[in-house]
Amino acid sequence: MIFSVLIAVIVAAVLVVVIILVRGTKRKTLDQDVNQRIQKKGKSAILKEMEKKLAHDPHNVNALETIGDIYYSEKNWEKVWNVYKTLFDISTAHVEINVAKCTLRMGIAAFYLQKMEDAIASLMTSLKKDPENFDCNFYLGQALYNAGTYDKAIYCLKKARIVQPENIEVNALLGQCLFKAQKFRDCLPFLKRVLDERPDNKEVLYDMAVAMSEVGMGDKAIKVFMHLRPDPQFGAQSCLEAGKMHERNKNFQEAVKDYEIALKLQNVPDQIMLQIKYRLGNTWIQLNDISKALIYLKQVQAIKSGYKDTDQLVARYSELNQNKNLQIYLMSGTSDFVALCRKFIATYYKDSFVKVEDVQVSSETVEIVCAIENPKWESKQLFRFYRTQNVIGDIYIREFHGKIRDAKCDQGCCVTMGSFSESAHKYTEGRPIDLIEKDELVKILKKINMFN
Repeated sequence: MIFSVLIAVIVAAVLVVVIILVRGTKRKTLDQDVNQRIQKKGKSAILKEMEKKLAHDPHNVNALETIGDIYYSEKNWEKVWNVYKTLFDISTAHVEINVAKCTLRMGIAAFYLQKMEDAIASLMTSLKKDPENFDCNFYLGQALYNAGTYDKAIYCLKKARIVQPENIEVNALLGQCLFKAQKFRDCLPFLKRVLDERPDNKEVLYDMAVAMSEVGMGDKAIKVFMHLRPDPQFGAQSCLEAGKMHERNKNFQEAVKDYEIALKLQNVPDQIMLQIKYRLGNTWIQLNDISKALIYLKQVQAIKSGYKDTDQLVARYSELNQNKNLQIYLMSGTSDFVALCRKFIATYYKDSFVKVEDVQVSSETVEIVCAIENPKWESKQLFRFYRTQNVIGDIYIREFHGKIRDAKCDQGCCVTMGSFSESAHKYTEGRPIDLIEKDELVKILKKINMFN
C-alpha cells in the first residue's frame, strides 16, 4: 500500500515538472515568434493587428502579451502598467499567463511612475514566484529604499548582488541603504567600490566621509570633507562637518576657515547657513574675538529669533564687548586673570598699600592672600575669585571661612560673576566675609586700567 502511494506521488511530481518544462518551452517559443514578427512587420503594424484582436476580445492573452512586450521595450510605463494589470486580473482564469513576469513588469512600471506602494505590492508578488530574479530584487530594493524601509531593501539588494556582484548600481544602492540604516562600517566597502568606478560621484564621497567619521576614522573623514568644501552641492554641508570636527579637536582657526568658505558658496540651504553662522559665532568666542562673534550671532538672531541660545549669547557678549576687563575676567588665560585679580584688590582698597603674599590657582578659582596697610588700620585678607556665572551656595562659603582661619587672615572676600545663594548670604552674617556679586564686580572692573 505504502509502495503504491509512493509511486503515485513520484508520478505526480514528474508530471508537474513536465508540464512546467512544456509551458516554459512553449512560452519561450511564443516570445521568439513575437520577436521575429516584430522584426519582420514592425512594431506599428503588430500593434494595429493586436488592437484589432483586442477590440473583438479584450482578454485575448496573446494580444495583450504582445503589446505588453512592445510597450515594455519602448519604456512606455503608463501603458505597460495598464496592459500587465489587465493580464494579472485575468490570470486566475488563464493559467497560461506568466504571473511572475506579469507582476514584475507591473512593479517596474509602477516604480517609474512613482507609484511606490503599487510597485512594492507587485514586486513582492513576483518575488514569491521567482525569488532569485535579479530585476525583481533590484527594483524592489529601490522601491523599499524610496519608502524608507532600509532593512528590507538591504535584504533584496544583497540577493540581487549574489546574481550580479559587480553591478555598480546594485553596489551603490546597497551602500546608500546601509548608510541610511546607520550601518556605517558595513556601508564603507560598497561605497568605496562605487568610488573606484565613479570617482566623481560626490554624493557617495560625502556619505563615505560621514560614515568614516562615525566609525572613528576622523583623520580620513576630515580630509574628504575639506576636499568637498568648494562643491556647489555638498560643499556647505562638508564645511559644516569639517568645522565641527575641527572644533572638537580645539583647532578653532581651521574651523573658522571651514565656515568662512561656506559663507562664500551660492544657494546654501537656509537651515545649513543658520547652523554655520551660529557655529562661526561660537568659534570666534572660543578665539576671544567678541566683536566678530557678535556679528554672526546677531545675523542668526535676525534670521531666526530664539534659535538655540543665541539671544542669551548676544545679551551676554554685548555686555562683555563693552567691558574689556569683563572679557579678561571670564575668558582670558590664567596669567591675565590673576593680573586682573591683583588689580581688583588694589582698586578695591584704592587708598591703601596692598602686598600680595600668596597666590593659589585651581580649575575653578584664584585665591590671593594679601596684607593691606592703611594709615588707620592693617589687615591680612584672603580673596577668592570665581569665574562662574552660576549661583554659589553656602557650602562653598563655609569651606572658605575655614580657609580664612587656617591662613590666619583677619577677613575674607568672595567675588563672583554670578551670585550667592540666600543661605550663603545668611551664613556671612556676623562673620568677617564680604560677598561681591556681578553688579558690584562689573562696577569695579570698569574702574581698572590694566595698562597702568
